Amino acid sequence: MCGILAILGIENAADKRARAVELASRLRHRGPDWSGVHVRGNNILCHERLAIVGLGSGEQPMVSNDSTIVLAVNGEIYNYRNLMASGLSGKYQFQTGSDCEVLMYLYLEKGAGFLNDLQGDFAFVMTNSTTNSFIAARDPIGVVPLYYGKGSDGSLWFASEMKALVEDCKELSVFPPGTYYTPETGFVRYYDPIWWNPEVVPTKKPDLAEIRNAFTQAVERRLMADVPFGILLSGGLDSSLVASVATRLIRQRDSQAPVASFSIGLAGQSPDLVAAKRVADFLGTKHYEFTFTLQDGLDVLKKLIWHLETYDVTTIRASTPMFLLARRIKALGYKMVLSGEGSDEEMAGYLYFHNAPSPAALHEETVNRMKNLHTSDCLRANKSTAAWGLEVRVPFLDKDFMDVVLSFDPAEKMFGKEIGRMEKHVIRKAFEDAGNPFLPADVLWRQKEQFSDGVGYSWIDTLISTASASVSDEDFEKREERWPVGAPITKEAYYYRTIFDELFHHEGAKETVADWVPTWGASKDPSGRAQKFHAAHDETK
Repeated sequence: MCGILAILGIENAADKRARAVELASRLRHRGPDWSGVHVRGNNILCHERLAIVGLGSGEQPMVSNDSTIVLAVNGEIYNYRNLMASGLSGKYQFQTGSDCEVLMYLYLEKGAGFLNDLQGDFAFVMTNSTTNSFIAARDPIGVVPLYYGKGSDGSLWFASEMKALVEDCKELSVFPPGTYYTPETGFVRYYDPIWWNPEVVPTKKPDLAEIRNAFTQAVERRLMADVPFGILLSGGLDSSLVASVATRLIRQRDSQAPVASFSIGLAGQSPDLVAAKRVADFLGTKHYEFTFTLQDGLDVLKKLIWHLETYDVTTIRASTPMFLLARRIKALGYKMVLSGEGSDEEMAGYLYFHNAPSPAALHEETVNRMKNLHTSDCLRANKSTAAWGLEVRVPFLDKDFMDVVLSFDPAEKMFGKEIGRMEKHVIRKAFEDAGNPFLPADVLWRQKEQFSDGVGYSWIDTLISTASASVSDEDFEKREERWPVGAPITKEAYYYRTIFDELFHHEGAKETVADWVPTWGASKDPSGRAQKFHAAHDETK
């Protein structure tokens, strides 16, 4: 993942170049390979590059052949070769090997209509000197972050992370996923699949072969890279399926190709480490297992919240081990990883879904979770890894795959003892193959463990006790005086909110944050262990 900053409609842009460069440098962790800046008229575009595709070219901001279009983009366009072959390569002279250059010429051909042609994860700003206008857009679900703000002089600002905007913008907001913005139209939703309306409850039966094929294609798209890459492997169902399918695809190309996998947990107490090692041995990956201590996790909390730009409890809990693991992976020389985010929202995999009162209610909840993924799991996965110049790709959030798994009868996603099946039963059955198993049976049918639980149960317990010791009863009782709106409901939440406020002084910063709280169940703690349906694992013995 890269970092972008765009300042549009600013007076004396050339005089503001140095300030723009300084602000863009706050995003350099996202793109440590190269920095670029382009100033034209009243616009400044900056780019911090992480080179994954087209290593010897593709520096940004990109400029079209006729110099009218300037582009700064963060992300990957997985179907760029097909898009080039659709007639563009004969009409335009491509100057780089980048997967993103195609965006400029698609825009010239189709205007904003090209966005629905893309298979990718992206956020970009593109200016057009011919029309004296611009377009900014974000991928359908918000895998890639994007914020926007307004300067006191009326200028519009866009950035990959909020930290590049807080000092210079009077207003701050999250750029909504699945939308584009132009000065002429304002915000327009371009991504509007049938399932996006939660009131439309699908009734068709799931097609297991269709699900397996769609997911395989989603993984295959994300193997596009010119750098070493690997797989985040927690040993849970989702990451294990990603690892299994990716390994098969890679070995189809080269039977001797090494496949790297990575896991992390607390030494001696992590169910994930045990399960991940079992999967890695089964698949034959080159597996790297790392451990961290409780103190390691506590030591990075403030820096982590600076990177995440959130005070949401479950995001911080799960991001800490991922943040530590990403640094280890980057130190080994890898620049991209595949990960398993998205499945629990699509397939109703969180254990609190056990309490869904009806299939229609379950479907509505899955759709709402999908609509808000950019505030939680997408944010966590992207920023925890981008903090160290590591790109994460998430096959479960492939556009075609989402259409498949969010368009069958939600009654098939209901689970519980009274129903006689586990969570995510359908995806498990889709990859059940006795003759050529994708995974060991005990992994394929392993109960959901949220990442912050699976690294070791004492991690969350330690966060709760640390916050309790740091926040006095007196201060906690006065929390509504300090935060009249959205006051923290636990000392742990209070602790994170305090750190966030110290780092981000802008009044609008808190408006960019959303809390992740289970919809059903007696406990509002986001930990899966807080749900009665959870069965504690003792896999460390």
